[in-house]
Amino acid sequence: MYRLVFFLFQGLSLLPMSFFHALSELAVLLFSKVIRYRREVLEQNIRTVFPNHSSKEVNQLINQFYRNFADTFTESIKLLSLSNAQIDKRCTIDFALVRQLMQEGKSVQLMAAHQFNWEYVNQVIPSQIPGPYYFVYRTIQSPIFNQLFLFLRTKQGGKPIAAEAFAAARDQIFAQPAALILGADQNPSFPERALWIDFFGKATPFHPGPARGAIAKNTAMVMLNLTRKKRGYYHLDATLIARDCATYTPEQLTWLYKKETERLILENPSNYLWSHRRWRHQWQPAYGPVYKGE
Repeated sequence: MYRLVFFLFQGLSLLPMSFFHALSELAVLLFSKVIRYRREVLEQNIRTVFPNHSSKEVNQLINQFYRNFADTFTESIKLLSLSNAQIDKRCTIDFALVRQLMQEGKSVQLMAAHQFNWEYVNQVIPSQIPGPYYFVYRTIQSPIFNQLFLFLRTKQGGKPIAAEAFAAARDQIFAQPAALILGADQNPSFPERALWIDFFGKATPFHPGPARGAIAKNTAMVMLNLTRKKRGYYHLDATLIARDCATYTPEQLTWLYKKETERLILENPSNYLWSHRRWRHQWQPAYGPVYKGE
């Protein structure tokens, strides 16, 4: 069955990008007019970050989100058959900082926020660094689509680590200078175990694992920024958060990461995954104090 699905999508991916953007427009109508995909969540999140936005501005941002969201999935199909030269044209990358750190013998923890189109990240990074590139993934319930997305995300040389196996694999990952990407803006499942940080003026839980792991292995920590140049074209670059993470506390590193995330969202609001239920959990005194960067 997997081979059938794979060849079906592989054949579909040979169609021009204009077809996938037209397909995306149909998806936008479905998301925005028919099912109103997470409309309340979108509006609540946007108003949390931009409390002074007018209703018109909120609606404009929601409409931009729907298009970027739809493009991410339709463009991902096209990625199955894009050549390396076509990928390099559609997603340029400036990774001089990461290359320098790894050449100096440092492992690098690449910190990502929920930016579009994230599927390009695994396509362009492996060839740009002098060492192995690892990414952590959560298994998709459908075995067929799990295998399909693993194929897509490893086709340029990325090394997958299942989330449930990550803790046991950390020593192996950093046995030599390596780069590890983490989507560190996920909403923790257990808020009582989270680091509670002031994020856009609201108490917000952050996973403590990325900071603790970076400290334990004394990696460098770098923030990724994936920007949309125009429809179907992107640019990825990196900003240093900390060179020697062992000299920081988990709260300090997480605070620095959240500040970079705030900056990227404010610079390019339509490029953020507003449908993510980032503020689903509410802070309680039993969780401990909210860190505010003191």
